[in-house]
Amino acid sequence: MSHVLPHLPPDQLAAIEAAYATPPRAYHDYGHVQEVLRHYDAVAVGPGWARPREVRLAVLYHDAIYEAGRRDNEARSAELAVEQIARWLPEVEVHAGRVAELIHLTARHGQFGPGDFGDDPDSRDTRHFLDCDMAILGADPAVFDAYDRGIAAEYRGQVPAWLFKLNRRRFLKALLAKERIFLSDFFHARLDAQARSNLRRAINEKR
Repeated sequence: MSHVLPHLPPDQLAAIEAAYATPPRAYHDYGHVQEVLRHYDAVAVGPGWARPREVRLAVLYHDAIYEAGRRDNEARSAELAVEQIARWLPEVEVHAGRVAELIHLTARHGQFGPGDFGDDPDSRDTRHFLDCDMAILGADPAVFDAYDRGIAAEYRGQVPAWLFKLNRRRFLKALLAKERIFLSDFFHARLDAQARSNLRRAINEKR
């Protein structure tokens, strides 16, 4: 059986897009998914994926449920992924548990280092998947700035502005202080320099 994920049933794709529209979001919307898929495709033609089906589904569902400030977004998104894979793709060979595992890991962005994972194919997939989601850090300055504003907009009204600014600056500084921002060599070589430039600028603007 081919490892390429077949076209999703129209009703499944509609359900995914509807999930990303609820509640309305300034960054974590379906446009974000499409951008992560662009990086997924870059990996596919570069170092490659060991389990492309599972990773692509993880990309599609990783922020399906998102409410700024909640700590269970990833867990709920993983549950939704497992449920909808069983509903819409019963005949497709997919390891739904692996999809859920990848989604759960996105709750810990910035906490991992390259040495936290092994060098087996699944571990390489994990590093590339997490880097795909964080590739926005190395985007062109205008795109990065729009992302930074979008995150602020999503938290507006959820936490006090001063607290968001404090926590956001702390998060960005922690990323900048890391020896490796990206976990994989593929993303490190392509995006590290631009990411550090973006982070330095954003941190200075939040003083």
